[in-house]
Amino acid sequence: MTAAKYKRVILKLSGEALSGEHKAGIDLATVTGICKSIKKCHDVGVEIGIVVGGGNFWRGRSSENMDRARADHIGMLATTMNALAVGDVLENMGCEVRVQTAIAMQQLAEPYVRQKALSHFKKGRIVIFGCGTGSPFFSTDSAAALRAAELDADILLKATMVDGIYDKDPLKFDDAVKFETLKPKDILVNGLRVLDGTAAAMCVENNTPLLVFNLHRPDNIYDAIMGKKIGTIVIN
Repeated sequence: MTAAKYKRVILKLSGEALSGEHKAGIDLATVTGICKSIKKCHDVGVEIGIVVGGGNFWRGRSSENMDRARADHIGMLATTMNALAVGDVLENMGCEVRVQTAIAMQQLAEPYVRQKALSHFKKGRIVIFGCGTGSPFFSTDSAAALRAAELDADILLKATMVDGIYDKDPLKFDDAVKFETLKPKDILVNGLRVLDGTAAAMCVENNTPLLVFNLHRPDNIYDAIMGKKIGTIVIN
């Protein structure tokens, strides 16, 4: 059996990625395809933490005149719905899963505790993190960068709707140029919109490698973890 390149990873899944062609809600066929690739990684011994977004249900920045903190709290609840859905699909595939949330809701999930998450990894469990950082004004990208640093992940994987990082939006500009490799500071200096500034700064400060790749083909998750050259790698 081929060995994985990375032993422990944090995978960031956007909420939109879970909605498939529907653009909202959860499409179980899409989630199943994603989870099959995650299970393949798990089956070769990779320790996997997953941070989920909530944009398929709610986007705080689109909440118009609502109080920003309250809008972000609603978004945290949306991420919890996604975390539970992904966890359920993985469990039905035979994986052992724990959902942890940064805001306590014991009837649904464990509260996030670093040492407990590390213990789950050692026991071969996939850990899914909901509620972002637990604080408003921070994106789930920031939560993913934080969990990657806290949990000593070998790399942060960000699955997107494009096949890497470009100098401008490739969905809008035909002449957009893709980067094969970047340094974390390049994201900040050049204003590349693959991560928000806080998340990018965390990657810089904690020397966290980042791989951005396309999720239209779910097996890219497996390929990325096995070390196949895909997407854009961001590393010092």
